[in-house]
Amino acid sequence: MHSSHLLLEEPIRMASILEPSKPSFFPAMTKIVGTLGPRSRSVDVVSGCLKAGMSVARFDFSWGDSEYHQETLENLKAAVKSTKKLCAVMLDTVGAELRVLNRSEKSISLKAEGTVVLTPDIEQDASSEVLPINFAGLSKAVKKGDTIFVGQYLFTGSETTSVWLEVDEVKGEDVICVIKNSATLAGSLFTLHASQIHIDMPTLSDKDKEVISTWGVANKIDFLSLSYTRHAEDVRQARELLSKLGDLHQTQIFAKIENIEGLTHFDEILQEADGIILSRGNLGIDLPPEKVFLFQKAALYKCNMAGKPAVVTRVVDSMTDNLRPTRAEATDVANAVLDGSDAILLGAETLRGLYPIETISTVGRICAEAEKVFNQDLYFKRTVKYVGEPMTHLESIASSAVRAAIKVKASVIICFTSSGRAARLIAKYRPTMPVLSVVIPRLKTNQLKWSFSGAFEARQSLIVRGLFPMLADPRHPAESTNATNESVLKVALDHGKVSGVIKSHDRVVVCQKVGDASVVKIIELED
Repeated sequence: MHSSHLLLEEPIRMASILEPSKPSFFPAMTKIVGTLGPRSRSVDVVSGCLKAGMSVARFDFSWGDSEYHQETLENLKAAVKSTKKLCAVMLDTVGAELRVLNRSEKSISLKAEGTVVLTPDIEQDASSEVLPINFAGLSKAVKKGDTIFVGQYLFTGSETTSVWLEVDEVKGEDVICVIKNSATLAGSLFTLHASQIHIDMPTLSDKDKEVISTWGVANKIDFLSLSYTRHAEDVRQARELLSKLGDLHQTQIFAKIENIEGLTHFDEILQEADGIILSRGNLGIDLPPEKVFLFQKAALYKCNMAGKPAVVTRVVDSMTDNLRPTRAEATDVANAVLDGSDAILLGAETLRGLYPIETISTVGRICAEAEKVFNQDLYFKRTVKYVGEPMTHLESIASSAVRAAIKVKASVIICFTSSGRAARLIAKYRPTMPVLSVVIPRLKTNQLKWSFSGAFEARQSLIVRGLFPMLADPRHPAESTNATNESVLKVALDHGKVSGVIKSHDRVVVCQKVGDASVVKIIELED
């Protein structure tokens, strides 16, 4: 399976490009986050999304109420049960999002060179002359000549569905703008983005806090996507809120970088957060177009070296309405993988797109092809050099396991873990083969009742590239006194065989704790 790994530096045979891609049990090592919504909430469609390769379901609370999302989540649970595919849940906050409210939902036509007034008076109806917005402080934040963008579900940048405005004058709380391009806005909600301007709204709104403490707690969410993260303090405040909510102290926080402020404080945000989402929709407006790729490369490199998952958004916008991506989009997905992205996040493409299942499987196929030419050797050397010496005990075990697996051409790495940390460290070195993370549940008590931990840890690895979790039977200990730990290992190997990643005579690298020591061993399978 893995001898076919090329490096981009090697000459790629044209004939190999024409060979059909081989299907495999793991569609791709890179994960896919799908946003569930009107087009993707029935049990059938969600099941199709899971089979196509979605491993994290995102619930976007900038529209729809808790009841609506709860129904979708119940359908997701049913789909998980029927497909037997694990799926994590991500709650996406609204954050400091500026919006135009269009209650009548009639389309609004705006003509180039005309003017339009942005007003905080939300009693007014949206029309081609007036756009009511949800923020009274805009008039204080902008000045003549500033740029404002308005579009549905983050502007696609295609100039017929989103509009580019230039501030002409500020009158009281109203902002009068010149329309720079003709466009038709359709739908009930449009996002408004003031380019490179500080918006004085809290990162966690009161509505966000309420949703997290009700819907989030009831559903034990795995990930919180923190929209408009601008400072490390935003992440700390979110963490404080989660730690007060009992069941959510284990929820991981992914900071969404959407503007210049988040970019400026990127390093300290990365230190605080559990992962990063590069929201290229908004960033592409805050940054000049020629700088977006630079930010993507620099940010992904930093996330990779820190061993924290990085998620890239807005890759196949055109698949919202079409069955195939453009050539540029297909190349963009591949480049995100080559740059080191852990996951690709699909928004409008699955939320209201016409082809949610096809989009997921197309993106998965492109990721799988890009992974074949990912320069693992260079990446490995760079990571080891970055970590430096002396390495910590765990880091040295993780890097040794990956090096051994590559040298002996192992078909899979099996890692026993209870917190998930060891498995994530192995994945940090981006092995070319899947890492089966066998999460051993731990028994814990709060004096009133006993409970098993482990489900959170297993689901949270569903966003890490190359990591595939399975939950072990709690009766088997993760740490064993003998070096074989037969029973759990057998279950893991059987799982690998059933899923087609392990065949007889394959070599497998196993990473586990034996007593106080961590052990990496290579086993060769019999018939």
